[in-house]
Amino acid sequence: MSPPLASIKAIAPASGKSMQAPGAGLLSWFESVAIFLAIMGLWWIASHAGWISRVFLPTPEASWLSLRDGLGEGESLAYSWATLTRMFEGWLLASLVGIALGALIGISATARAWLQPTLEFMRPLPASALLPLAISIFGLSPSMVLSVVAFGAMWPVLLATVHGFAAVEPRLQEVARCLQLSRAAFVCKIGLPNALPDILAGMRLSLTVSLIVSVVGEMIASQPGLGQAILLAARSFRANELFAGIALLGLIGFASSALLAAFEKRFLKWQQP
Repeated sequence: MSPPLASIKAIAPASGKSMQAPGAGLLSWFESVAIFLAIMGLWWIASHAGWISRVFLPTPEASWLSLRDGLGEGESLAYSWATLTRMFEGWLLASLVGIALGALIGISATARAWLQPTLEFMRPLPASALLPLAISIFGLSPSMVLSVVAFGAMWPVLLATVHGFAAVEPRLQEVARCLQLSRAAFVCKIGLPNALPDILAGMRLSLTVSLIVSVVGEMIASQPGLGQAILLAARSFRANELFAGIALLGLIGFASSALLAAFEKRFLKWQQP
C-alpha cells in the first residue's frame, strides 16, 4: 500500500537548516550502534538459552556463517543481483512515469480537481493484491514482476510531484504569464525546481516500496532473487539461511536509502542557507 502524502511531506527537506549542538551527530551515531548491539545481544541470548527452538531462531554465528558461505560461493550474490536489478528497474520506471504524470496533473488545478478522487481511490491499493491480475496478463514472467513493482513504487513519486507543482508560489505563476512562458518552459524552469525537494523525498519512499514489492513478487511468481531464496529456506526449515537472506535484504535497503539520501543532500545543497 502506498504511503499517504503526509508521510512524504514529513521527510521532505525543510527550507531552513536546524541548529545542532556540536557532537550531536556523533552522539546519535553511538546511540544507534548501542541499540543495534543490544538487539544482537538479545538475539544471542535467546538463541543460546533455548528460549526459542533453533529450528526457528538460529544463533547469530550460524546465520553469519550461512551469509559468508553464500557470498563466498556466489549464490547469494546472484540472488542479490537479481533482486537489485528488478528493484532499480521498477524504481526508475516508476520515477519516470510518476514525475511525468505528476507534472501534467500538478500544473493544472482543473486536472487536480478531476483526478483527485481517482488518485485517492487507487493510491491505497496494495501492489501485491494486483499480482493475480498481472499474472493473468503477463504470466509468470519477469515482465509481470516489473510491472507490479513499477505500479506500487509509482505512487509516492506521483503524489509528491503533484504536491510540489501545486505548491508553486502564485507570484511565480504570474511572472510566468507576464513572460509568456509556455507550459513546457514553466515546467522546466519554475515547476521542477520548486517541486524537486518533494520529488526526491517521494523517490526515497518509492525505492523502499520497490524493494518490498520485488521480494513479494519473487516469492509469489517464483522468480530468481532473494525473495525466492528466503521462501525456499523457510519451507526447508533452514533458519540460518533464512536469517542470512533477511540480513542481506536489510543491508540492501539501508545502503540504497543512504546513497539516495546522500545524493539528495548534495543535489539540494543550493537550498541550504
